[in-house]
Amino acid sequence: MSTKATPESSQGVRTSASSHSHPDLLDLARHLSAEEQERLQRIEAYVQENVRHQSIEPWHHEQLPIDMLHGLGDLGVGELFLDGSSQLFQGLAHIAVARADVSISAVVGIHNELIVGTIESLGSAEQKEHWLPGLRRLRTLGAFCLTEPDHGSDIAGGLATSATFEGNSWRIRGSKRWIGLGTVADVAVIWARDTSDGHIKGFLVPTDTPGYRAHKITNKTGLRIMQNAELELDLTLPESALMPKATSFAATSEGLRGSRAWVGWQAVGAQQALLDTARHHALTRTQFGKPLASFQLVQTALATMAGNLAVSTAFMGELARLQEANQLTMLRATLAKATLTRLARESAATARDVLGGNGILSTHEVAKIAGDIDAIYTYEGSYGINMLIAGRELTGVSAFV
Repeated sequence: MSTKATPESSQGVRTSASSHSHPDLLDLARHLSAEEQERLQRIEAYVQENVRHQSIEPWHHEQLPIDMLHGLGDLGVGELFLDGSSQLFQGLAHIAVARADVSISAVVGIHNELIVGTIESLGSAEQKEHWLPGLRRLRTLGAFCLTEPDHGSDIAGGLATSATFEGNSWRIRGSKRWIGLGTVADVAVIWARDTSDGHIKGFLVPTDTPGYRAHKITNKTGLRIMQNAELELDLTLPESALMPKATSFAATSEGLRGSRAWVGWQAVGAQQALLDTARHHALTRTQFGKPLASFQLVQTALATMAGNLAVSTAFMGELARLQEANQLTMLRATLAKATLTRLARESAATARDVLGGNGILSTHEVAKIAGDIDAIYTYEGSYGINMLIAGRELTGVSAFV
């Protein structure tokens, strides 16, 4: 990024542009060990060189570039949940990937939080031994199958996919919607309601199982690289498909709490990308004989975006410390997800304005990032639902119905 523009101060003294070429305005990485700092730098370099610009065409065509995932797997990004790294390192790694492409970060984050994390926390020793080696290297992909066509925000009480134990096997019937990687995954984590006791239970299902049918959802305006699907399920599974610790919705809720916090890191990475792009444009675009960066309206816009980013970064830095102390509450997770995606949305609108007409072209990145932010503003619980969860945590009173 160029830093040669030297806008004039109000006193007529020419000042050099800021040296903040890296958009982590609070330098959270200084809290990492030297080893984790070096590892983070390798991840940042890889995604900036091999993902950021290379993801634009796959995004246009709603394609999943598997080679990018393999490269991330070689850097250990597929096993962040398991490798003993600090919560702060994990968060900064998610930021680095989201800064390059939010869709790829959605694949990586869901993979770690809801696939690897679920199998490690709730699966049997045999299930872990079978699935985790490939998942850790991002050579095996998983799909987390919870949301349904008629049940999203009300999934806890409304989940309709059924599981019936017949003889020595489970019969799973139902449908799912908005399932990430549903058409390309090797294994599906399927949540179904046991007809014998009414509890929601989790099953590990190879996607080549007869009766697993996935149909790609197309024409999305955000997260276009993520292969979302609608599933039709009519499965017969062995008794061993049930994850032994996944026998109630409480088990699901634990994973969702962590994944909501992870979306906060995505929002920080997306905001870094917005500031990257808008600042570069302001420094290199000339109008009226001067760089855009010399105009007060543009500087105010960039400073507003930087303020949103700094607040978001500070929030997640503190949340990482709370996670290390095992103090991530649902209130903290939902506030992180809702508040930071809202700030990211505001910054996306500001960045689009800075770029003028180019702001609506996905090839200039801001429009692409903005579409992805709109998606993360909605998934893992919509903004409104997360605010109601936070309100319930604050008051002890449910306002859902």
